[in-house]
Amino acid sequence: MVVKKPRIVIIGAGMAGLTAANKLHTCTASKDLFELCVVEGGNRIGGRIYTSHFGGDQIEMGATWIHGIGGSPVHKIAQQIHALDSHKPWECMDGNGNWDEATTIAEGGFVLHHSIVDPITKLFKCLMDHAQGKLSEESAKSDLNSCYKLASKASKMSTTKGESGSLSVGSYLRQGLDAYWDSRKEEELKGYGKWSRKLLDEAIFAMHENTQRTYTSAGDLLSLDYCAESEYQMFPGEEITIAKGYLSIVESLASVLPPGLVQLGRKVTRIEWQPERYDVVNLENGTWDRPVKLHFCDGSIMFADHVIVTVSLGVLKAAISDDSGMFHPPLPPFKVEAISRLGFGVVNKLFMQLSPTHDEAKDEHSNGFPFLQMVFHSPHSELRLKKIPWWMRRTATLCPLYNNSSVLLTWFAGEEALALESLKDEEIIKGVSDTFSSFLSHSHLQKRASPHKHCNGNGNSLVNYHGNEVKFSKISKTQWGTDPLFLGSYSHVAVGSSGDDLDTMAEPLPKSSSCQPCASPPLQILFAGEATHRTHYSTTHGAYFSGLREANRLLQHYSLC
Repeated sequence: MVVKKPRIVIIGAGMAGLTAANKLHTCTASKDLFELCVVEGGNRIGGRIYTSHFGGDQIEMGATWIHGIGGSPVHKIAQQIHALDSHKPWECMDGNGNWDEATTIAEGGFVLHHSIVDPITKLFKCLMDHAQGKLSEESAKSDLNSCYKLASKASKMSTTKGESGSLSVGSYLRQGLDAYWDSRKEEELKGYGKWSRKLLDEAIFAMHENTQRTYTSAGDLLSLDYCAESEYQMFPGEEITIAKGYLSIVESLASVLPPGLVQLGRKVTRIEWQPERYDVVNLENGTWDRPVKLHFCDGSIMFADHVIVTVSLGVLKAAISDDSGMFHPPLPPFKVEAISRLGFGVVNKLFMQLSPTHDEAKDEHSNGFPFLQMVFHSPHSELRLKKIPWWMRRTATLCPLYNNSSVLLTWFAGEEALALESLKDEEIIKGVSDTFSSFLSHSHLQKRASPHKHCNGNGNSLVNYHGNEVKFSKISKTQWGTDPLFLGSYSHVAVGSSGDDLDTMAEPLPKSSSCQPCASPPLQILFAGEATHRTHYSTTHGAYFSGLREANRLLQHYSLC
């Protein structure tokens, strides 16, 4: 019998796929033990990591943040390749938008004082800290003690349940807000038009909920499982962006791979595998038949002993709902059920370049466009301004990429993010301009800001925009929801799902195999990607860890580590 080297094919050249390839190649290349190949359906590496340029600035179309620098493998790589410093400015180089430094404006142009914004901001943070298990004795003894008591009360009194009986983050948060209102007396508020104190509390709270939606990719926090929040783990330390671009990380991982190992434009359309007993020896010519057969969009095929699937959860969801099916035979029920239950949402970023007239309007008292928090009336309120389009009403912030940048950034999640993908640039520019012109209305800002004082003490004066429409010369938007290679942004644990489903996502196929000669070969299909990591899902470091996990699984199978 002719014995061939095991062939390992990795589907997807994103963080998980390239990490697995890097590990397998560096561990075995000198011994020439495997045939290794990475096939990527797109025309670039990186997957949901995509550094680009717009308006003369470097931008991140996908992954943006290193979420905590203590113990993060992404931070370690960035340090090793000297990617954390640059002589050119980069996205969010000034930090993660400190709420204390933001100017908060309510619909109609009312700049809100800290005394109105801070109590609700602290409440929301306490509620989320409680949900995520971040309470400490120090916190309980602090001046936020009352907030934590409300958070604890909210988790006990919440009665709104999902279909499975699980509590959602959204219902828990609203119980917390209700408990807050019950503990306070209604306050009279003057000077804010038709805004009452309770309406402002509600709208500020909703603003933070909308920010949370972009963090989690949950289109509605009512669909986000409460119990799973405490399982999600963050690295300690600050959250930072990468000066030389997130793409530098995956380029570093790929740099050790020989030319031709990564094949672009090779979209897999079908994966045939052997879940039952299988004779791997071809009796006619005595060769070893590989159990997995891959079909590509160009009609070509490839055989493999092991395939590491790193496609997004969105692509897997489409695969199990498609009659033709990516997998043949179909994935087993335990895998299909986990894929179905887990959440996978859409988060998009909108980049807008201010027209030159705004740059010309700067004076010695201004540091450029301010960091704005936007407080909207409810989409169904009779008080809402009709000129603001519905898809803008659940955005939360608008800020320059960095101080003095002429490129502004705002985030969208859920149905608003999908709507953004279908809109023409002209529609988006008009909708955004109408919205921000409403928020920067001359009459109200003039009462609360002077040319020689900074609004809310944030170092950015709004007066330069008095009497001007906010105009943009061009925009760039991400379109993760409709991109067939991703069909969304990142995963979350939905109501009805749990961390167990994330573990199930990571289980290889076939699930088990006997030692009989004709038993189905083990580890035919392995799964990696952010949606396969129980505690670091939705992150690039989660994808990194999953790629290492599957590479080590194969190395252990062949007793190489």
